[in-house]
Amino acid sequence: MTVNPGPAPRALADGELVDLLGAQRFGVLATVKRTGHPHLSTVLYQWDAKERVIRVSTTADRLKARQIRADPKVALHVSGPDVWSFAAVEGDAELVEVSDGDEPDRRLTITFPATRLYGTALDLAHDT
Repeated sequence: MTVNPGPAPRALADGELVDLLGAQRFGVLATVKRTGHPHLSTVLYQWDAKERVIRVSTTADRLKARQIRADPKVALHVSGPDVWSFAAVEGDAELVEVSDGDEPDRRLTITFPATRLYGTALDLAHDT
């Protein structure tokens, strides 16, 4: 058995997770395909820390919207400032129609509460 003497990842505290989600704008949204496999899309998201809700803009004809209609389980992965840290948000998504007037609109907002929020970081000592 190989022993790695280096530092191990640590779980991020809730405040660190909230801060990481607020500091980033892009993430990878996972939806569920008909086969049960994940479908991944890079998305621009908005994090509402007070409500603990993620919002993603999309259009009605996008694959992710169709998949959410079939199965609302989603997850968002957000990378931290280095390759060793991340936050993940899981929840059940809702598709909210966006309308600016009387005309039908294809725009939707994927909205989901953070029913599960987790992530890790690897604290490395820096030489000074």
